[in-house]
Amino acid sequence: MNEKPWHQLTAAQTLTVLESAPEGLSHAEAARRLSDYGQNTLKETERKSPWSILLSQFTDVMILILLIAAAISWWIGEFTDTAMILVIVLLNAALGFSQEYRAERALSALKKLEQPQVVVRREGAYLQIPSRDLVPGDIVAVEAGQKVPADGRLIETVQLKVDESQLTGESVPVGKELKPLNQREVPLGDQINRIFMGTVVMTGHGSAVITETGMRTELGKIASLLQTVEDRKTPLQRRLASMGKRLAAAALIVTAVIFVAGLLRGEPMETMLLTAISLAVAAIPEGLPAMVTIVLALGAQRMVRRNALIRKLPAVETLGSVTTICTDKTGTLTQNVMSVEAIYVDGRRVQVSGSGYRPEGHLYKKGKCSIR
Repeated sequence: MNEKPWHQLTAAQTLTVLESAPEGLSHAEAARRLSDYGQNTLKETERKSPWSILLSQFTDVMILILLIAAAISWWIGEFTDTAMILVIVLLNAALGFSQEYRAERALSALKKLEQPQVVVRREGAYLQIPSRDLVPGDIVAVEAGQKVPADGRLIETVQLKVDESQLTGESVPVGKELKPLNQREVPLGDQINRIFMGTVVMTGHGSAVITETGMRTELGKIASLLQTVEDRKTPLQRRLASMGKRLAAAALIVTAVIFVAGLLRGEPMETMLLTAISLAVAAIPEGLPAMVTIVLALGAQRMVRRNALIRKLPAVETLGSVTTICTDKTGTLTQNVMSVEAIYVDGRRVQVSGSGYRPEGHLYKKGKCSIR
């Protein structure tokens, strides 16, 4: 649309390129652009239905082996073993389904809670519309406490500061200005004349002309990258699958040897077949999948109590398998809390533990101190 990046253009040039004006778009033009560009929303991968979540509980190698063992037990008349194996498989599926289904419902509920409204100027009048109806060229007003609905070029600012940590990781709010920037390649954190979807206005107010919406925003580009990430198995899943394959191979080899050895000794074929199958079923650790699921479910519940929502149980295990965390700044990891570690007063050093103040100045935790 434009040869120069938005941050190199003046506010007037941006309006010209977008075929907009300080009075905003007309209702007819906004409707036409909405049809052309689509809604200002981030596309999501299709959510799993309850049936697909339930069926996914039976795709693990160990579970498939148990189901085969249950079928064989039923075929040879060991109905008690069949019932016990099926109970374990169903218990494992119920625990996994319950955790994943509740997590999906919680995420859907959170998504429904956020239906932001924005103040937009059209045909010279300000009106409030859903943020999903924004289009490039719209003039939007932003103020303190508001989440930025789409990417835009600022055309008016009054002491405007925006928290862009969601995009840049920088916890300090960025002061915004109107002047165009000279450099063509400028990091997002340094584009002080633009605002971006998902960031939060901390102080001041202003207005901007929308330049990108939906998946064309910087946040949308991140969402696109996340949706193309390959779904890999966790270390525990890989180890369990490998162990299941080894157990199945070992059971087949042992039962084949016993079956052949019995036939060479002159034992009836039917007797040796039942013996070999019984040994194969006995070699499968029926309780292992259920125990793994129970342990992961307990871990997920503990994380929920710490306000961490786990969608899939194996994610609990992956957190414990992390060996290296790569980050470019401390602002991404710290709590943004100033804490007192030691006090030097009257020639003495007072060691302090557990006391500190939040940025607003409220004491959040009393601690202990010792004089050295």
